[in-house]
Amino acid sequence: MEQQPQLNEHNKQEYPPMHTAEHILNQTMVRMFGCPRSRNAHIERKKSKCDYLLAQAPTEEQIRQIETAVNEIIASALPVTTEFMSKEEAGKFVDLSKLPPDASPTLRIVKIGDYDTCACLGAHVENTSQIAPFKIISHEYSEGRWRVRFKLMEDK
Repeated sequence: MEQQPQLNEHNKQEYPPMHTAEHILNQTMVRMFGCPRSRNAHIERKKSKCDYLLAQAPTEEQIRQIETAVNEIIASALPVTTEFMSKEEAGKFVDLSKLPPDASPTLRIVKIGDYDTCACLGAHVENTSQIAPFKIISHEYSEGRWRVRFKLMEDK
């Protein structure tokens, strides 16, 4: 019988589709702009926001490209999987700069197909096909920080 690794406690209750969409948005920003993953995020069921450190605000065309790229990944029906590994092993391919100093020696790594990989304790969908279409609803830029607000276009 395989023993479950001891991880840090997770004190949030994310809405899995939105939280997984945040991972996809983060990787899209990394790929498009070469920036780090969001430095500040507030993820909620109805709408969410992320802050990215950028030299300048994305153009309206780039914002449409971000939406398109995120929605293409969602539509790709990629599997969302988890595995456990040591910090040392994970550090070879995952940015660990946001880990708290008291992070457990074993990390939970979340993979979205071959599109994104990161350390995360949160709740996620099993497949990107379980995420409604992604929509950027507003954004603002100030002093090197681009704040983007987004939602999932779920039927009500």
